[in-house]
Amino acid sequence: MADPPTAPFADWPDSTFNTLSGWTWVGCYGGYMLQCDTLEDFAHGFFTRHWAGRGPAELAGYLSPGLTVHRLRQVHGGAVAAAHAAVAPPWPEADGLVSTAGGQSLWVCGADCTPVLMADPGTGHVAACHGGWRSLAAGVLSAAVERLVVQGAEPAALKVALGPAISGPCYQVERSVSSKVAVPLHGDGLQRLLATGGLQPDPQRGGQPLRDHLDIRGAAALQLQDLGVPATAIHICPYCTFREERLFHSWRRDQRKAVQWSGITGQAMASGTG
Repeated sequence: MADPPTAPFADWPDSTFNTLSGWTWVGCYGGYMLQCDTLEDFAHGFFTRHWAGRGPAELAGYLSPGLTVHRLRQVHGGAVAAAHAAVAPPWPEADGLVSTAGGQSLWVCGADCTPVLMADPGTGHVAACHGGWRSLAAGVLSAAVERLVVQGAEPAALKVALGPAISGPCYQVERSVSSKVAVPLHGDGLQRLLATGGLQPDPQRGGQPLRDHLDIRGAAALQLQDLGVPATAIHICPYCTFREERLFHSWRRDQRKAVQWSGITGQAMASGTG
């Protein structure tokens, strides 16, 4: 076999390859994928643009052998599907998946939106969500957590990784968008986003709608905390898809349809039908 390709940052003068606290680049014969250390007991990976042309059916083999593959037709909504209902085309129209047995690999894709991977060590169940602003506003995270709870999970025991996505400084939206993202939050959502740095208002320009820089992953983290997931169990990837052009596709930057995939696998101890 050939040696693995060069590490993603090996030729960069300011190389940060495997110096990121809590995150690890893992090399295999197909390339490099990013993993969150807190999910080390669950086969998972955040893939980059270097894996272009390879979908979940192929990528699953790099997580673990013998996995079943489950994916969605993402529609920027709040629906969550059970993995056993997402096994072949036509894929369910939803933006979240929850495992119903061990050995199921769950997949979401995006190009600026947040890939959200959740794992419950107690039951072995996992969830994968496509966290764009519309799906966050529609409650996809609460729907996923609620389904995990029905299957025996404790929100306080969940471990969550928020993968590469567009960062707040690069994500300008109208205040109407920020307001919708804030709706699912407890209390005054906008004020909480402002207080935590998840929202940075742009200077008002005459005659133009009020705009903000929205940290979509920060908003997702607040939602998860409101659902009972401890802040210390939520891990946010430091990479911005807009800024890291060599690693990630970005709709905001490139204005073309191209995505990277993220997947997580349920453990064999998982049971139930969801």
